[in-house]
Amino acid sequence: MPQEEHTVTDLESNLRFAQAYWVARDTLLWRRAAEPTWRYVLHHARAGGLALAPEGVVGGATTPLAPKPTPAAAQARFPHLAQLPALHIDLAPEGLDAILGGEVCVAAYRPDGSLAEATALQIAGVLDDCYAYDGPLGIDWQGETPTLRVWAPTAQLVRLHLFADQRPETEASTLPMRRGDRGVWEIAGEPRWKGMYYLYEVSVFVRGTGAVELNLVTDPYSISLSMNSRRSQIVDLADAMHKPQGWNSMAKPPLANFTDSTIYELHVRDFSMCDPLVRPEYRGTYMAFTEGESFGMRHLRALAEAGLTHIHLLPVFDIASIEEDASKRAEPDPAYLAALPPDAQDQARLVVVHRERSGFNWGYDPYHYTTPEGSYATDPDGPRRIYEFRSMVQSLSESGLRVVMDVVYNHTDASGQHPKSVLDRIVPGYYHRLNKNGFVERSTCCQNTASEHAMMEKLIIDSVLTWARQYKVDGFRFDLMGHHMKANMVRLRAALDALTPERDGVDGRRIYLYGEGWDFGEVAGNSLGLNASQHNMGGTGIGSFNDRLRDAVRGGWPFDSGVDLIRAQGFATGLYTAPNGHNSGSDEERQRLLRYQDWICLGMAGNLARYPLATHDGSTRLGADVDYNGQPAGYTQAPHEQVIYVEAHDNQTLFDIIQYKAPGDLPMDERVRMQNLANAIVLLSQGVPFLHAGQDMLRSKSLDRNSYSSGDWFNRLDFTYTTNGWGGGIPPVEHPGDLILQQRLLADPALRPAPEHIAFTVGFARELLRIRASTPLLRLPDTAHILRMVRFHPCPEMPGLIVMSILDSADAPLDPRFALVVVAINAAPGALPLPPSTPQRGALRPHPIQRGSVDLRLRAIAQQGVVEHIPGRSAAVLVVER
Repeated sequence: MPQEEHTVTDLESNLRFAQAYWVARDTLLWRRAAEPTWRYVLHHARAGGLALAPEGVVGGATTPLAPKPTPAAAQARFPHLAQLPALHIDLAPEGLDAILGGEVCVAAYRPDGSLAEATALQIAGVLDDCYAYDGPLGIDWQGETPTLRVWAPTAQLVRLHLFADQRPETEASTLPMRRGDRGVWEIAGEPRWKGMYYLYEVSVFVRGTGAVELNLVTDPYSISLSMNSRRSQIVDLADAMHKPQGWNSMAKPPLANFTDSTIYELHVRDFSMCDPLVRPEYRGTYMAFTEGESFGMRHLRALAEAGLTHIHLLPVFDIASIEEDASKRAEPDPAYLAALPPDAQDQARLVVVHRERSGFNWGYDPYHYTTPEGSYATDPDGPRRIYEFRSMVQSLSESGLRVVMDVVYNHTDASGQHPKSVLDRIVPGYYHRLNKNGFVERSTCCQNTASEHAMMEKLIIDSVLTWARQYKVDGFRFDLMGHHMKANMVRLRAALDALTPERDGVDGRRIYLYGEGWDFGEVAGNSLGLNASQHNMGGTGIGSFNDRLRDAVRGGWPFDSGVDLIRAQGFATGLYTAPNGHNSGSDEERQRLLRYQDWICLGMAGNLARYPLATHDGSTRLGADVDYNGQPAGYTQAPHEQVIYVEAHDNQTLFDIIQYKAPGDLPMDERVRMQNLANAIVLLSQGVPFLHAGQDMLRSKSLDRNSYSSGDWFNRLDFTYTTNGWGGGIPPVEHPGDLILQQRLLADPALRPAPEHIAFTVGFARELLRIRASTPLLRLPDTAHILRMVRFHPCPEMPGLIVMSILDSADAPLDPRFALVVVAINAAPGALPLPPSTPQRGALRPHPIQRGSVDLRLRAIAQQGVVEHIPGRSAAVLVVER
């Protein structure tokens, strides 16, 4: 065969790319390593400077490599590389340290000595193999003396810069750090260091620049920071000064089973920025949650009294995008915005103008994972944020509410040599997931982390355990959980389960884990190993969001735009039962509705893969055999592995999606009933219900589908129940094709709800919470109970009607009051009869709470004695009392 012809110019880019993998002390993998007649060489230069010349790679030193069979261990550890041929390298430990601290590349030479190819190496595998470390990192206190440790196995030198205070003009004392085992650098401090600030000076080779860089960087394990994260701070989280009174003895609200949970997703700033009863200096901060008589806290207490158990906080770790110096922030005047027409674009224009100086962002741009965000503190400079975060948790606990953190370990805000890159400036190329050319993957939207690497997993687990132990956080929602590995989450679950009240101050078995189990990007289809996606997480006890039920209730999917926003109706938004101008009530729409009802029924039964569902076509299928767009609809093995929702911070609110999809002439009263119907499905299902803040008060974002940086205006909450956010102007434009449609809807005065509509929704949601909390049959603890007790009664001749029965065991009853509960949900506009297969039809009565319901249609059926029909757009809970 003729030899390939290459020139140095052709190969030049390969030293900037990293297309080979050093996966273990003695093993490299490379697609070009299979030629038996070629000579393979590792080139390495501690100071960098490798280059290509006509004779090959020049500069530095060389180590010979030899082809070998690919080890089974490497194939198992790196399934995406399993087909690559291997090269053997033989190095002593001290040689390995020296080589990995500089520039490395692998080259292949033909028999005539000419260079065939050369490329840099990805080295995360060998770092895990030789330097993975399971001891303490960050600040470790022994009595009053701190020791600081940082993992930097490829660093040539690490020094500590110690500052007496946080002021920018304060000069540092520079102190040497000692390299210990497994690439950990450490320094023993002195008691006087407490409260001082520090940075690490890391001398390390960076492939992206081709040189050894001197990086001055904060601690990845920071627990306190100066304003805008310029310096890490040496603090002891056990100090009494960082704890509100009563912190150590604080009792958590009881929680017997995860299925007793109901979650309310809330943004710290949304909660109080528009609350007139919160003192101005506390608005938008942790301390707003300590204002017991504010409208917001009254609302949360009322929800807790009704049965809500958890407040899920959008990101509250240190965020990269928010200016923490309040004097440098600027927001548009809300009074001026409120005076503008409801369909104007001026509101969005002003929000965008202020975006770079706004104090608002959802916060999905992590900077430091284990420090509370400073912009939510009354003083962002130093440890006040610690005290105030704990005060928030304490106040919520005293109000009967547990606290969930939204955590974003799947990416960082920056990588490389960016000033806000922390991990990558300490161990370049390790903490982030690299593509086949050695560049950082960005499928999450930002710089993807690589939790399949041992020290990234350790960082995640150490961080979560700190929040659990030191801040008494009761749950963690993992953003894009599917981008982590299943093994990461299972090991985290085990680490939490090991926490005990006696040793750790918390019961880790009561800490709930859940997340977004979406399967996409470079991890899709288990490409890098079993990822933490929906279909892999069954049996782990870790929850994932159920998009099947969500899509069926709302209609369409989250990324619809233009006319599809209208056309794609769902169960609660009028599919077939109330066709809008883009639908006709066709037989195809009827069949789609019945298929959606199967997804909803399965979700109401915990979305169990093993649940035998009586489907609309008369067959009985296991949940895993019910089709959801080519995937199994049922994927859980336990009910608490399902998070049931129809609205979250992402995408349009439920109220806004109803505005798009409902028939144009549908009165507001009926639109509100659509909202209540959807909320009822969530709160009456088996599993863990999840509500977005304001979903219980018709929250609107004025049709904004992605309000992550849309300011306080488009994200505001009104806990006085006077307004709901509708008609706040056309939102910042993401899809220009939606503009005319949005303008038409926002300009229609008939689409603005009145305070009585909001109050009705608030009251009905609390009724549903009370029903769920007081009725054990609606929160069955495990799969066995669901398989034994839950049945559905499909009636395809009455599209829009779902009837679920839960028959308690006669031998070992769970519910002391009710022998039978029937949930009947009618999405059709008119009344529909209960199906003939409904058990004990003649004995069913409305649930005691619904006998005095705020919903007059439900109150009316209580007057009838025997319930035979379910009113239009209603959710009835019927019971047989013992």
